[in-house]
Amino acid sequence: MKRMGILLALVGVLLLIALLLWYVRPTQIAMARAHRGEAVELVYATGFVEPTQPVSVIARLTAPVTAIYAAEGDRVRRGQPLVRLDDGDLRNTLDEARAQSRGASLTEQRSVALYKQGWATKASRDSAVATAEAARAAERAAGAKLGQYVIRAGIDGIVIKRDVEPGDLATPTRVLMQLGDPARTRITATIDERDISRIHAGQKALLSSDAWPDRIVNGHVTMVTPTGNPNERAFRARLAIDDEAELPMGMTLEVNIISRRVANAVLIPTSALDNGHVWLVKDGRLHRQQIRTGISGTRETQILSGLADGAQIADQPSEDMREGMRVRPLSQ
Repeated sequence: MKRMGILLALVGVLLLIALLLWYVRPTQIAMARAHRGEAVELVYATGFVEPTQPVSVIARLTAPVTAIYAAEGDRVRRGQPLVRLDDGDLRNTLDEARAQSRGASLTEQRSVALYKQGWATKASRDSAVATAEAARAAERAAGAKLGQYVIRAGIDGIVIKRDVEPGDLATPTRVLMQLGDPARTRITATIDERDISRIHAGQKALLSSDAWPDRIVNGHVTMVTPTGNPNERAFRARLAIDDEAELPMGMTLEVNIISRRVANAVLIPTSALDNGHVWLVKDGRLHRQQIRTGISGTRETQILSGLADGAQIADQPSEDMREGMRVRPLSQ
């Protein structure tokens, strides 16, 4: 019985020791080290691909639309029919002009023949010739105008916008379609007015799209509009593509403009920041360290003071971290 009590006491002591060891055991945490590298400040914007010089498709006269031969996104060739207008009245006029031209030509032929035979005067011949020439001119004019009822592409390109349907009324002031040359495009980005002071021509930019998640296209700023949009509180920047990449017109892009670079900067993961502090790991214990930051990105942040190159810190700090807490890396 006595031996049983001693055994139970020994087990209790061992359990107590195990609990104590577990309590004081270092907590495993993710760690990172401050290192030297280039700090890059980016200005984020949303942009879209548009033609450098869009070409408007406009009717030269007023008439209802009867047929449309191209949709948005279609490639078209110069001279290709795009829109047909109702030419019924003009065709009636043309038929009348042709009939009058034929009749006047027959009269002309008879008058010339009679004049040669001496049976008609020169005045009657000249009158018949003039009438026939006028009738033929009227026929040619009606035929030429008929061509205006078929609106054709002015360039080789892509239909980037279509604002017309059959039955609509086309006028010389209404844009029916817009065409763009895919070989001559630019990026237009909307810049928040709070960031516009950091943007100027010549800055490099990184362009990406959800359509190509693993692809980055290089570009640069060519100009910034001198006036902004007070409703959007934004300015527009134009960018050119540096790579040999043909981006579809109308595509939406994520635009990151490099506004500043700092070489040989002290960098830490942005995920290690904790309200202007980091948790410094020294001799296996945590110490809350105040820092001053500079350029901050989604991945890394520049440290201006408070932390040296090579310092080990806690990454992704948690709320239960405290001063002096024993820690060890996750890999150990």
